[in-house]
Amino acid sequence: MNVYQKIAALALLLLALTGLARGQDSDPYQWLEDVRGEQPMRWVAQQNDATLRALQSAPEYRQIQDSVRATLNTGARLPEVTLHGGYLYNFWVDAGHQRGVWRRTTMAQYRLPEPAWETVLDVDQLAAQENEKWVWHDAQCWYPAADRCLILLSRGGGDAHVVREFDTVTRSFVQDGFTLAEAKSEVAWIDRDTLLVASDFGEDTLTASGYARIVKEWRRGTPLSAARTLYEGQATDMRVTPQQHLSAQGAYHFITRTIDFYRSELFWRDQDRLRKVPVPDDAQTFILGGQLAIQLNSDWRVNGKRYPQGALLATNLRRFVRGERQLAVLFSPTPTSSLDGITVTRNALLLNILDNVRNRLVEVRRVRQQWRQRRVDAPAFGQLAVTALDPVASDDYMLKATDFIHPSTIYLARVGSDTRTPLKAMPAYFDAAAYEVRQHHAVSKDGTRVPYFVVMSKQARLDGSNPTVLNAYGGFQFPMKPYYLGPMGDAWLKHGGVYVLANIRGGGEFGPAWHQAAVKQNRQRAFDDFLAVAEDLVRRKITSPRHLGISGRSNGGLLVGVAFTQRPELFNAVVCGAPLLDMRRYNKLLAGASWVAEYGDPDDPAQWAYIGKYSPYHHVLKEKHYPRVLFTTSTSDDRVHPGHARKMAAQMQQQGHDALYWENTEGGHSAAASIEQEVQWWAATHSFLLHQLK
Repeated sequence: MNVYQKIAALALLLLALTGLARGQDSDPYQWLEDVRGEQPMRWVAQQNDATLRALQSAPEYRQIQDSVRATLNTGARLPEVTLHGGYLYNFWVDAGHQRGVWRRTTMAQYRLPEPAWETVLDVDQLAAQENEKWVWHDAQCWYPAADRCLILLSRGGGDAHVVREFDTVTRSFVQDGFTLAEAKSEVAWIDRDTLLVASDFGEDTLTASGYARIVKEWRRGTPLSAARTLYEGQATDMRVTPQQHLSAQGAYHFITRTIDFYRSELFWRDQDRLRKVPVPDDAQTFILGGQLAIQLNSDWRVNGKRYPQGALLATNLRRFVRGERQLAVLFSPTPTSSLDGITVTRNALLLNILDNVRNRLVEVRRVRQQWRQRRVDAPAFGQLAVTALDPVASDDYMLKATDFIHPSTIYLARVGSDTRTPLKAMPAYFDAAAYEVRQHHAVSKDGTRVPYFVVMSKQARLDGSNPTVLNAYGGFQFPMKPYYLGPMGDAWLKHGGVYVLANIRGGGEFGPAWHQAAVKQNRQRAFDDFLAVAEDLVRRKITSPRHLGISGRSNGGLLVGVAFTQRPELFNAVVCGAPLLDMRRYNKLLAGASWVAEYGDPDDPAQWAYIGKYSPYHHVLKEKHYPRVLFTTSTSDDRVHPGHARKMAAQMQQQGHDALYWENTEGGHSAAASIEQEVQWWAATHSFLLHQLK
């Protein structure tokens, strides 16, 4: 512990004693949950100062900072676009636009090496004019003209945002237009003068998770207070949301009541009547014309026939709502394949299938009342992402292909053809020829084979000396797929670092069953998978505990928190970002109540019995030796409470462990609201890892 940390720890002790005096004897650090309180923010400032002094004293910090800044400031990224009213829109951040610009061009220009872009909204300029730290969230445009859009802007990068109507012709906000105050709002267009709105409408209109529970119809020129209520969920629900699905047959409007993270009810607004769509409560749905596509998360028995978990079915929406059960099977999973995503074009569904953690595409079209399939000849290794250009009028789509070491490329493609036109390619951040990607499998505690990717220099020796960082997520059915490592080339790979991505249970790499194997009382399986990969890396002599670090954010922060408290001897460095760590109180902090379906309810003694076995905050012991830890979070994170990281760092420091803490005041759950903040994150985290692991 350096001198700066010792001073911060002494101040912490005095404040902890103050907490005890106030009656917080069960948790002496609970006072740190006051996000912007005077004392907690004073503690944060002391911690930030001590941490940055410690990290900036290492030569690696300045090297990484300079190289990553130079890379990001060049604007060497892909300008990904969406089509609105005949223009391709893109949100762009570079050295001159730290908060970004919303801009547009034509398809003819976009095909050129250097398109001519027209600025529609400059967020840096807006932030300066309004003295607000605006962070761009999204733009939702009225179809088809897109002359009016709803702009979503966050203060500091949190999940809550304001909604303001914008005129894309005059490039200005609409005076007396649709405007919503800051909240976790959801909006959908009905027509140019009418919205579906779920927002904070005042007292008793939010769920326990802090999301909207009421959907209203709001007409232009009327106050929000006069909006007509269409649906009310329960306070115990996670949230309710309105949606608009566009198709060649017209617009469909739905309201979803999300009961918890995995269960919901779907209501179709048929003219002025809400009709419940009787799909399983854990299924997902999509619309293609008048067809309803149903993605199953559990087995479903209909008219004596069993449809398997992970399958995709299709039926006529109107007839299904009326009681007919004619279901076509569009996709059936295998032990190694699952449905990763669905994109709707005018006449087709594009099925993005994950097969042994590699994407492949299948087109599905309805021809003469029959479904026809065709496999798309697309790049075979890595990740594929598909975006429809105009699902109402076109079968064109954008295909982005990427992997760990080759820069991403965007192609223009069309349903029915394997001919693609390359439109944009990201410049290379590093020489791909110097590295190789391998896929291995580890065997978990219960015998399950767990795949993982290794990215390393072709010259690396298998002698256990390679500095290695192991990353995973393992939650919420979210798959971790190959992605271009970009700035990690300069920040990690060129220094001899090895990067490992593990596909552990709890994620969605192999469909719903892979996820459900590690929820609630079975959560330890995800942690066992992660530890098995770490042990396998050591067994293969890719690295050793002295040179092995782990990194994770959000649910991944919980993962690494459990890993280093359960098996501290396996690691020498931990980067724990925006984490959940106090699992006794997580459901009482910000959006935590919405995750009870994933982790369990700690207020139920039977469920706390298994949650309490791994809650990192409750398993830090003074007499144990832990690897050095860097905790990172954001004051403006309104999803995962910064109190988790604050309290864990405080407790570890008080016990005498080597723990660093850094909290960005902006950035929300993504941790950075500008390029310079992103540069600081790269420099802090990767100089820490290099210093510990080389």
